[in-house]
Amino acid sequence: MSQASPEEIISRVFGFQAFRPGQAEIVERLICGTHALAVMPTGAGKSLCYQVPALLRDGLTIVISPLVSLIDDQVAALRANGVAVSGIHSGRSRDENIIDWRRVQSGEAKILYMSPERLMTDRMLAALRPLNPTLFVVDEAHCISKWGASFRPEYEALSALRERFPLATMAAFTATADAATRQDIANKLFDGNGDIVVSDFDRPNLQLGVTPRTNWKKQLTDFLDQHAGESGIVYCLSRRLTDEATAFLNENGYRALPYHAGLSPEARRENQEAFMAEDGAIMVATIAFGMGIDKPDIRFVFHINLPGSMEAYYQEIGRAGRDGKPAEVQMLFGLDDIRLRRQFIEEDGADGDRKRREHKRLDTLLAYCEATQCRRISLLSYFGQEAEPCGNCDICLIPPVMVDGRDLACNLLGTICDTGQSFGAAHIIDVLRGAETEKLLSRNHDALSTYGTGRSKTKPFWQSFIRQAVAGGYLMIDIERFGALRLTEKGWGVLKRGAPFEYREIAKLPPSTPSKKSRAAALSMDGVDTELLSQLKNLRRELASAKRVPAYIVFSDATLIDLCRMRPENLDQMQLVNGIGPKKLADYGTRFLDLINAYQRAA
Repeated sequence: MSQASPEEIISRVFGFQAFRPGQAEIVERLICGTHALAVMPTGAGKSLCYQVPALLRDGLTIVISPLVSLIDDQVAALRANGVAVSGIHSGRSRDENIIDWRRVQSGEAKILYMSPERLMTDRMLAALRPLNPTLFVVDEAHCISKWGASFRPEYEALSALRERFPLATMAAFTATADAATRQDIANKLFDGNGDIVVSDFDRPNLQLGVTPRTNWKKQLTDFLDQHAGESGIVYCLSRRLTDEATAFLNENGYRALPYHAGLSPEARRENQEAFMAEDGAIMVATIAFGMGIDKPDIRFVFHINLPGSMEAYYQEIGRAGRDGKPAEVQMLFGLDDIRLRRQFIEEDGADGDRKRREHKRLDTLLAYCEATQCRRISLLSYFGQEAEPCGNCDICLIPPVMVDGRDLACNLLGTICDTGQSFGAAHIIDVLRGAETEKLLSRNHDALSTYGTGRSKTKPFWQSFIRQAVAGGYLMIDIERFGALRLTEKGWGVLKRGAPFEYREIAKLPPSTPSKKSRAAALSMDGVDTELLSQLKNLRRELASAKRVPAYIVFSDATLIDLCRMRPENLDQMQLVNGIGPKKLADYGTRFLDLINAYQRAA
């Protein structure tokens, strides 16, 4: 064991003056030989937590990493700091791998990076046995758990390491793992005989926002207008959309770079290096981009489409604002996203139980999108962390108009209670709407007092209502029980103690979606003074910039057009304009009214 202290190592080798919050306690555990799972937010510096113990402990440390590119980056970074390290993987030549293996055998290299596929072969495990590795580090450890959102079968074989190397310390690191996933990782890697350390997941410098997708191109450029000259990431669901968005941005004067699995490794590497080096570059990417990226000044992350899960969403937005300065994340979502995500789950080839879990993870993300209270509370609660309203999300900044929904909530919560808290949303909605399914009738759920009490509401209404109840903390989705809805203490307060329940008004879907032509006609300029509209848009931009929110969060274009047509003379008239509720009227009404009146006087 080295006589140097951890503080000396991070100063002398890595050039840091002190550990970041949460790092030192992990380092101390691994130096002392305590098995540990560390759940740390993206950008918290998890690599240092195992690199420092590896340099201080006697013997070999093996780091298992999922991506060849990530292994190469880590090896290059350590070598740049003067650390003797080896990396062995299929992307290197046989001669290169042999040279690095000899460095390990000789004791020159104390750290060896490998993929799980390369490590967990009989030949490699036999070759490692005489070297007596003292520390195994499993990076992206959520991949080992079937409860996790990114399970990889080749990772599951790592559970055999504790039997093959019983004297070695086992360490696991991940940025995304709920309680069930954490326990499963700990059980597989060290039979639960170790510590689970969960760091603070809050990133208060990130301004969170979610909005339904209407016209992604306009919504994207409106957003980017607030971030002129800044670097950021735009995530897309598909390669095709990635290419389309990249071309669109470049045509409109932005410096945009594509990144997806359809590009050659050389093109991906070139674009990644350009993004890391250039100010104001925008990376347009699928989820293939991001792991291991440590660019501190990413000022925004924009999702054109719905991510795959809360874990994926958290990991992707975590790439913004790593320097601690303000950054903004915005997500668009639409019904087509939900359909595609459901389709991906069904076509994944997983077993039925896993498919049900993945559907419920998606439900949780949808509940986040439907949140009526602080988004940060909803996000952090998913990872088991409590929070107060943040004042730095779209809901805190511009609260939605709320409706009293206690009677509806009691019908919903009562149905869940009376059916034993053992069913998912689909069955509960069937009971509320008075369906006659075999599953419902065979359990005599048609005899419940709440049967049919929600018949007047549509199925999409109840789906949104339930998502809002989950987001508000009245219900929880029990993934371990295949997505059953369960009442929380807050939910029992509504059902048993008469506590209030409010929900964001759920708009009825139109009978049909108008074509682009008819939609344009609905927003035509007939009767609209374009000069007044331009001044209203300038005021909107000014107000949005002051609050650091996208312009459309202040007022939509349709609202501004209505203002031009109606030209209200006072606040009472203004509240009749479509899209202006009490909060927006109080926040912005006087400013817009003064502008309109001044324009009228000058006319």
